[in-house]
Amino acid sequence: MQHAAGHGRGGEEGHRLHGDDQGGGQRAELAELLAFIPRWLAVVDAETPRQRAAELNELLTMSSSHPRLTDHADGGWHIHYRDDDLGLAGVVRAVVSVGTALHLTGRGMDRLSRCALAECGRAYGDFTRAGRQRYCSHACANRDAVRRFRARRAERSG
Repeated sequence: MQHAAGHGRGGEEGHRLHGDDQGGGQRAELAELLAFIPRWLAVVDAETPRQRAAELNELLTMSSSHPRLTDHADGGWHIHYRDDDLGLAGVVRAVVSVGTALHLTGRGMDRLSRCALAECGRAYGDFTRAGRQRYCSHACANRDAVRRFRARRAERSG
């Protein structure tokens, strides 16, 4: 999916932080990314497919551009959904927005969620065959399984 979402292969096209100064430009890029994250999490937390689509369509409008074929740095033809002169924050917004859209339309509008472990809450994309993923990682799934096992054992012995 890297190529479909517009991520280069390195080489001549290294993405940069806007601004020549090491502080101001990088801080602006960071601020832009930090402002984007809650907007993307609104897509994750949407309660219906229509609401999810509406939230994601807003991100796509502000983050992507018309698709175009490119062969920069002789890395092979692929599609970019972003303008070539974007800074790092713009590239991340475009890649995440378009990648999320491709994931949801390819796998299903319900294939984006939060971890079921109460103290975690991380967002994840469900790539499982059955579409029943509940945890962001094996670690969280195991932690919750151990907790349920211990609670059942305590209930039987108590």
